[in-house]
Amino acid sequence: MIRIEGLSKRFGANVAVEDLWLEIAPGELFGFLGPNGAGKTTTIRMLTGLIGPTEGQAWVAGHQLGQDDTELRRQVGILTEAPGLYDTLSAERNLAFFAELYGVTNIAAQVERYLRLLGLWNRRSEPTATFSRGMRQKLAIARALLHEPRVLFLDEPTTGLDPEAAHLVRDFIEGLKGEGRTIFICTHNLDEADRLCDRVGVFNTRLLALDTPGALRRQIFGRTVVFHLAQFKPEYRETLAAFPFVKTVETVDSKLVVTLNDPESENPALITALVAAGAQLQFVGELRQSLEDVYLHLLNQADPGRSRPEEASS
Repeated sequence: MIRIEGLSKRFGANVAVEDLWLEIAPGELFGFLGPNGAGKTTTIRMLTGLIGPTEGQAWVAGHQLGQDDTELRRQVGILTEAPGLYDTLSAERNLAFFAELYGVTNIAAQVERYLRLLGLWNRRSEPTATFSRGMRQKLAIARALLHEPRVLFLDEPTTGLDPEAAHLVRDFIEGLKGEGRTIFICTHNLDEADRLCDRVGVFNTRLLALDTPGALRRQIFGRTVVFHLAQFKPEYRETLAAFPFVKTVETVDSKLVVTLNDPESENPALITALVAAGAQLQFVGELRQSLEDVYLHLLNQADPGRSRPEEASS
C-alpha cells in the first residue's frame, strides 16, 4: 500500500530525510518513532504530496508521488500535529466544509457518523473555539476520515488528550485497522506504539531499525528470565552458566537473572537443574524490556554523545 524507494529530502544544506527505503502492507498499522527534528513529519508531507522529495520515489495507494498527486490526495487522510480548524464555525459546519472540498456525496450522514463515533455529536452546534484541545484533536481526526481514505497518516494523534479521551482514540484507531485501512502513525508515546503497531521504524533522519516491537526487543536484549529463590547459593549460578544456551547469568539479591533466546523451551531444563542442586524456587518470571528501552538504545548507538531524547515533537 505504501512503497518508498530511496526517498530523501534536503532543505539547503540540511538533510531532513536520508535514503529511506520502506514498504508498508495493506491493512498494516505502522509506527514511525523518532526524536524532534528526525524528519518524521517531513516524511509524511512527502508521502501525502504536500512537498516533493529531493531524491527517490514512492507510491501510496497505487499512485506515484509527483505523477498523480491529485488522485493520491483523494486516497489519503492526514492528521497534522497542529490541525487548523475554523474557530468561529461549529464542529458540524467545520466538517461539512471539508467534506464539500473532498467531494463527499452524503455530507450530512458522514458528518454525523464521525461526530458520533468520536463522542462529539452533542457538541456539534458549538463553535470550535470553545472546544478543549482534546476535543479539537478528535474533530481533526474526524475531518481526516470524512472521505473514507484507504491510507491514514496520523501525526501525534493523542497529543493533548486526557487518559479517557486518549483511550477512546486508541480504540478508534484499532477499529480503523480492523476495517482494513493502512495507518501510518508518528508518535512519541512509545507505550501507545507498542500496543497499537504491527511494526515500528525507529528513525532519525535515516531508518535505524525496522521490525515488530517484540522482535526488536529480542534482537537487542534477548529475553531475560528471573528465577526467584528462597535462598541464593553461588553454585546455583554456576549450575545455570554451564548450559550452552544460557547467554548471561547475573545475581540480584536472591534472584538469578538469565538471558536466553527461547525461554519456553529452555526454562524446563534450567528449573530441573536448579531443583536438583537443592534450590527452592519461589517463582519464575520474565523481565520485559520496554519499547522505550529499545528506542533509547538505538538512538544512543547511532549517536553515542546523545544523553536523552528530545521531548518536543517533530
